[in-house]
Amino acid sequence: MNFYVIIPAHNEGKNIGLVLERTKKFVTSNRIIVVDDGSKDNTAAQARKQGVTVLRHIINLGKGGALRTGSLYAYKKGAEAFIYMDSDGQHNPEDIPQLLSELKNNDIVFTYRDKASIHMPIVKKFGNAFIDTSMRILFRINVQDTQCGYKAMTRTAYEKLKLMSNDYSIESEIVAKTGKYKLRYTQLPIKTIYADRYKGTTVFDGINIVMKMLWWKIAR
Repeated sequence: MNFYVIIPAHNEGKNIGLVLERTKKFVTSNRIIVVDDGSKDNTAAQARKQGVTVLRHIINLGKGGALRTGSLYAYKKGAEAFIYMDSDGQHNPEDIPQLLSELKNNDIVFTYRDKASIHMPIVKKFGNAFIDTSMRILFRINVQDTQCGYKAMTRTAYEKLKLMSNDYSIESEIVAKTGKYKLRYTQLPIKTIYADRYKGTTVFDGINIVMKMLWWKIAR
């Protein structure tokens, strides 16, 4: 399968090198795309040292914007599948072969983290749970961890989803449209390597995501 790994990155100069070294054990360099989303540090330079494709936004567009840029590039290169990973080292590249294996019989493969071990403030855990519940009600899709960024999809799924989000709501958009268009999907448990800080959706992001979910529900 002609697949590409797409890694959005913002100010991850201290992590991106190791992330790519680990990823290259499972993917050749020419099929790894790092999208430097307006970083102010040396993220792009560190990524180029690893011999991978580096695309750069002059300004920070958001995670969704970076994923869309990387996806479009891979699509034009003839990608039959897309794998999305975070750039801070919390996703284990050893899971890539299993993601690809599950993709043979599915349009999208989601992953989910052990929520009991996720080091995040209680208010953010509640927010994620609220988003997950809203997703089940609105789109009749039961994805255990809608905000997890480690996933894979086929070229056909990418064409159907027509992703539009620029911010963190990209994760919810993928889940919502998977349910709306009744795409085949499965879920895999993953071990997550946590850094010394939690990055992710804020309370404001959560409210924004739910509002967008209502729009995705009624929009054609």
